[in-house]
This record gives sequence, C-alpha cells and structure tokens, in this order.
Amino acid sequence: MTRIVQIGLGPLGQKVVRYLLERPNLKLVAVVDPAPDKVGKDAGELCGVKRLGVAVAKDLRSALRGRKAEVALLTTVSDVRRIEAQIARIAAAGLPIVSTCEELSFPWGASPAVARRIDALCRKHGVACVGTGVNPGFLMDFLPSALTGVCQKVEHVRVQRIQDASARRVPFQQKIGAGLTTAQFRKKKEAGTLRHVGLTESMQMVAHALGWKLSRTTESLRPVIAKRRITSGYAPIEKGMACGVEQIGHAFVGRKEVITLEFRAAVGEAKSFDAVEITGTPNLRSVIEGGVNGDIATCAIVLNAVAAIRKVTPGLKTMLDLPPVTCSRS
Repeated sequence: MTRIVQIGLGPLGQKVVRYLLERPNLKLVAVVDPAPDKVGKDAGELCGVKRLGVAVAKDLRSALRGRKAEVALLTTVSDVRRIEAQIARIAAAGLPIVSTCEELSFPWGASPAVARRIDALCRKHGVACVGTGVNPGFLMDFLPSALTGVCQKVEHVRVQRIQDASARRVPFQQKIGAGLTTAQFRKKKEAGTLRHVGLTESMQMVAHALGWKLSRTTESLRPVIAKRRITSGYAPIEKGMACGVEQIGHAFVGRKEVITLEFRAAVGEAKSFDAVEITGTPNLRSVIEGGVNGDIATCAIVLNAVAAIRKVTPGLKTMLDLPPVTCSRS
C-alpha cells in the first residue's frame, strides 16, 4: 500500500481524495491546503465523505510531522512558474510527485529554463516528477503518439476533443467562459485568464515523440456562441452569450503543418467525442464516441500514475517517459 499526501484541496483535489479512498493499494496519510477555511478541518468531511482522522495542514512540514508519505499528489495551479516553488519543497522532502499542472506536462518547449531547474531539483533530491491529466497528458498528446507506433511513416497528426461541458465541474465551466457576454469573454481572453491550458505543450510532446523539430506553433481562440437559451450548466446561458471556447493549435516543420489540435468545450455541445487522425502509412482514425469525461479521467490517471512514478529515475518526466500507466489496484 502506497502512502499518499494530497496537496491542494480545491474541487479537483477533493475528487482525487474521494477516488483515492476507493483504491485498496493507496492510503491517504496527509493533506495540505493553506486556505484558512480548510486548515485544521477533517479532510474527509471537506471532501463530502466520512471523517478520515486526517486534518488539513497549512504546509507540507506540518502535514508530515509524525507521518510518513511515499508519493505527493499536487493539484494546485496550471503554470510551471507558480508551481516551481511548490515542487522544490516537495522534492526536498524526498517525495515523488504526480501533478495536474497543465504546463508541467511538457514544459521543455515553452518554458525550458523552468523545466531545467525543476529537473535539476528533482535529480538533486532523488525523486521523479510528472505532470499529467486527461488533457494535456493523455488524449491530445500521449494517445496520438502511441497510435503512431503502428505506422511506417507519419506525415500529419490531427486530434479533435469536442465535449459538452455541462457535466464538468464549475471551475472548468468558468475557465472556458461559459455564461459570459462576448465583451466579457474578449476582456478575459485579452487578460489571458480564459483558455484551455496545455495545447502548446501537447503539440510539443507529440513532436518530441515523433522526432520532429518544430519551426513554430500557433494557437487561435474564440468563443462558442449559444444559439438558444441553455440551462444545463452551472448557470443559465442566454442566446448570444458565450457557452464555451474553441481553440485550435497548429504546429509546423518548416512551412509544412504537421500537427493540428482542435479543442472545443461548450455547455450544451450537441455531440461529444475524441478523435485521432493520422495521415501516413497506414492512415489511421480512432474515435472515442461520447468522449472521455475529463474530471473522472484526470483523477483516475493521477492515481494510476502513482505506481509508475516510483519506478523511474529521478528528474522531471513526461508521460512518454513513464512505464505503462494502467488502472491497477494491487
């Protein structure tokens, strides 16, 4: 049984804890969240389950006092610059790290200096660290990379992730701009606070897997506009308001586009699916009808990666570096 410390008890962290409690091979021994309304309270009660006898601590040192953990699950922020100091503290405690930080999934392209520092920190303390999730971490990067394993030649990779966000957690719906006017959407877009994080990292990961040296990447972002009143989300959305976001990433080798990633998440989206299309020898198209539920899948892959992160050498890893991550409960 692997002893776990959970760091970050927002909506995603709470769901990770609930899923962890169903795993006979994992044991929650400590929880960290500095929020004043959470410190000192029982983690189980905060997560909507039974009392666990594990009080939320304000920092890692307090959480581990008198307890021994073996792996840290880090569900806090999305950008590598903000998470670097958190990783430094966890690594210094000698704990391997599985994080949901989107930019950490493949930071070598967009944030190479930060990636090198995190890698050096982890090597210094003899631990491994990986950023993962459903996307980035699997659907738009690892999965298409793995599918090319049966190809003799690959010329282009296209991935589509189209999802109805009605069932997703409230912070996700807010992050994609559901319920905003077009003016509010534009303002948040300009501020950089409204977008799916990780599209560039996914393109970089696929390119790395295929040995492509990218000359440039681009991203476009626009609102998905409601054509009718929608009531299936966290709040009513009137016709003409934003109900979600569409982002498209393009990656080039020279002048040739080699990767196209299409992400659209909107409350009330008519059809959800995940599709990978590979142009090459042979041509391949793989479709997951109904799509993968992002919240369930992210929590699951984080827990499933626990066993894998303990088997690799120290340093900053990607999902491409880990042994197969499977749903093992032993």
